[in-house]
Amino acid sequence: MAKTRPIASGGAPSQRQLRVGEVIRRALAEILQRGEVHDPDLARVSVTVAEVKVSPDLRHATAFVLPLGGVNTAEVVRALGRNRAEIRRLVTDRIDLRFSPELSFQADTRFDQMDRTREVLRSPDVRRDLED
Repeated sequence: MAKTRPIASGGAPSQRQLRVGEVIRRALAEILQRGEVHDPDLARVSVTVAEVKVSPDLRHATAFVLPLGGVNTAEVVRALGRNRAEIRRLVTDRIDLRFSPELSFQADTRFDQMDRTREVLRSPDVRRDLED
């Protein structure tokens, strides 16, 4: 009988999830860089794929994307969502998995969060507290 490990809800991703996410991220980045998705909204913009998070069963993947310069992020995410089936097919051609995961796209907000953190750290109140 095979050993099974309980799935922890809210826990850290497994090594397999991380590996599969990185493989998908690289495939997506290559597809978008080469302009293989035939959509005029995506043809004129460079898109960064920051991270891909994969569900524990590897059936769903969420790609966190950001257009170069952060301009028209919502439009780019909508365009990627419209072309989800074509992108999934292109990713499936590049990766070797039993099942091709369903893809969804979200805007990557980490850069905005980093900017807000820098602003807080530069504020006079925080500087005063750090100097003491």
